[in-house]
Amino acid sequence: MQVSFFWSKSFLLNRPFLWLLFIVNLAGTVYGYIWYDSQLEWTAVHKPVWMIPFVPDSPTSSLFFTMALLYLMFPLGNPSGFAKAGRVLIEALAVVCSVKYGIWAVAMIIAGASQGDVLNWTHYMLMASHLAMAVEALLYYRFMKAGPIALVIALGWLLLNDTIDYTYGVNPWLPDELEDDRSAVELFTYILSLFSFAAAWLVYRYRNQV
Repeated sequence: MQVSFFWSKSFLLNRPFLWLLFIVNLAGTVYGYIWYDSQLEWTAVHKPVWMIPFVPDSPTSSLFFTMALLYLMFPLGNPSGFAKAGRVLIEALAVVCSVKYGIWAVAMIIAGASQGDVLNWTHYMLMASHLAMAVEALLYYRFMKAGPIALVIALGWLLLNDTIDYTYGVNPWLPDELEDDRSAVELFTYILSLFSFAAAWLVYRYRNQV
């Protein structure tokens, strides 16, 4: 069996595997919201309530991807224009958000460790799971309906999220070692939003050649 089989359409769209992936992503989403529990509570007390949706970036990204998997498992028979628009928007958000925050989390953990943060097993678990978020999003985008317009809208959401995060201080909490590097983290975050859009666009552009 060739290694390429594991990113082939026949393997990735195999229904039992899709169900497994759905369950894993759903569980990870729930765990992610629990992980953000303290910051969500802090935000609810110290910030306007409308900022709360901008707090749990990674679990919301995996929620979008989990929803996108449902479209692959249960295709809409004769969808309305509204339903089609909803699908492509969710898929675009699933891809660009998962790539962006999957890479972001890994980068922040490594950056913190390089400045003295002591890593434990949860850090390694988070790095593996977030890297998987980015990889699976790009692998499955080949089979989704979202096109360039939806990707641009999703990029707009990322940039809005970045602006809210770093203007009002609701960005994901950083390791203590990185608190004096907030300006660099903010710049990296904006650049990563653009990179995630570019990566998704490249997959869209060349997906028929894979």
